[in-house]
Amino acid sequence: MILDNVDCPQDVKKLTLDEKEELAEEIRKKILDVVSKNGGHLASNLGIVELTIAIHSCFDMPKDKVIWDVGHQSYVHKILTGRKSKFDTLRKKDGISGFPKTSESEYDSFDTGHSSTSISVALGMARARDILKKEHRVIAVIGDGALTGGMALEALNDAGISKTDMIVIINDNEMSISKNTGGVSLLLAKSRTNYFEDIGFKYIGPVDGHNISDLEKVFNDSKNLKGPVLIHVKTIKGKGYKFAEEKPDQFHSTSSFDIESGKKKKSGTKTYSDIFGEKIVSMASKNPKIVTVTAAMESGTGLTKFAEKYPDRFFDVEIAEQHSLGMVAGMAKEGLRPVIPIYSSFLQRGYDQLVHDISIQELPVVICVDRAGIVGNDGETHQGILDLSFLNTIPNMNIMAPKNFEELDKMLDFAVEFNKPIAIRYPRGGEGDYKFSNTSNIEFGKAELLKKGKDVTIFSIGKMTEKAMMVSEKLQDFGIDCEVINARFMKPIDKDLLLKSAMKTKRVVTIEDNIAESGLGCAVSKCLANENCKILNLGYPDKFIKHGGVSEIEDEYGLSVEKIKEAIIEFVSNKK
Repeated sequence: MILDNVDCPQDVKKLTLDEKEELAEEIRKKILDVVSKNGGHLASNLGIVELTIAIHSCFDMPKDKVIWDVGHQSYVHKILTGRKSKFDTLRKKDGISGFPKTSESEYDSFDTGHSSTSISVALGMARARDILKKEHRVIAVIGDGALTGGMALEALNDAGISKTDMIVIINDNEMSISKNTGGVSLLLAKSRTNYFEDIGFKYIGPVDGHNISDLEKVFNDSKNLKGPVLIHVKTIKGKGYKFAEEKPDQFHSTSSFDIESGKKKKSGTKTYSDIFGEKIVSMASKNPKIVTVTAAMESGTGLTKFAEKYPDRFFDVEIAEQHSLGMVAGMAKEGLRPVIPIYSSFLQRGYDQLVHDISIQELPVVICVDRAGIVGNDGETHQGILDLSFLNTIPNMNIMAPKNFEELDKMLDFAVEFNKPIAIRYPRGGEGDYKFSNTSNIEFGKAELLKKGKDVTIFSIGKMTEKAMMVSEKLQDFGIDCEVINARFMKPIDKDLLLKSAMKTKRVVTIEDNIAESGLGCAVSKCLANENCKILNLGYPDKFIKHGGVSEIEDEYGLSVEKIKEAIIEFVSNKK
């Protein structure tokens, strides 16, 4: 195999064109094999194989800098830059990341995990190179879907007039996660040459992204051009694997699957996203003012059925979280009831709109924070451990989190009738196995007393409430009688119930899947600051959490049932 003898970009440069084409097919097979077992981003990586080989053939890495936009399409790059032998550990705990990491390799020039950032970073690096009088090339590789993000357009605007030497490669597969819509996709299809040249770029393309010879010629020619250069490359997402080519959205990010059939190996258990999707369709049938908005995550957030049933009340604005939140503010102001599901780590991008457009005017927008807490294998850029913290800083924002599917259902009913901004956060995946008794209706700012006790109060939120109940049952064997309270509301916190319980037990433990120093633990500590009780805050530390399985990460940071039990035993026995 050609791949056996390729360990770094210098080895790629030595290959003949025929050998590079053979290498491309071998890399595809390797990626397919590993992702079918580990899960990961498949379709985008299969579509960028020849492009990555050509980049490493023509440029001089690591001296030259390549910034991969989003970064989930960097698997080929990793295989070609010394990580081939570790590729089987992709996205596993203590294995290689599914995204570029400067701590992992000198060939990874910048950490990326969110869309639309690469052109800004590349321009900054190129300007730094010029000021420091260094000589190397800077290349941004960005997908056409990412160009809908305002940051990318801002960067193109600046780079075009900068006269700075840099190269932008647009990987145009007419997809983001789902099929692209909107004006930028039309631009790439029609008036691409005039637009990019009019704003200051030298435009080259479109080029067949699966023809290594053509790609190498264009890349080598681009090295002789001064100022900003834009190379438009056309690729096929999922190239070489028929199931991914036919349904690239389903193989954008996938769990493990059977290569022969393309079917997922995991059972089709329902997720919080599924429950949200079903509920919002039901609610919309009774309330014509309900509209939904997504930023290129129709399928991922559970809105596919809503889009099919109510196409006139569904809006996909593509990768543009800031715009999406500004738009729903306008909808709410005019009397509609917008519901917008956004992944926790992507909601960070719309913080200003949450403050300026929604909360200042107290507009009735329902923000469904999907993938809250630890998501696992995608790592630092995707873990949702900050939303309780940053949402809690916003005046007029209200925050809820359900303990299970039934409570999510009731919270959605409450939120749509609530006449102020409100966020509902829920985790990736499904509910746990713990069986709660019937869930009472939601009352504004009121927590739910699940179990009475006298020795210690466990005050938990969201998915951690299941763990709280399981821990309380285990602690009975150690003679520790726990009072368990499901917070329901992070903001406003139920101070009355919290104080009443704390004064009884004199010990309070908070459990959350957020950074404890700025989340529920922080809020509870403030509430009880002047009270005579001891407090133990269990959550994530003030750091970014690397990739790994959710249960592995929870155990490492003391949030598995067993670790929580041990921590409370120490706390109650005054050893801690």
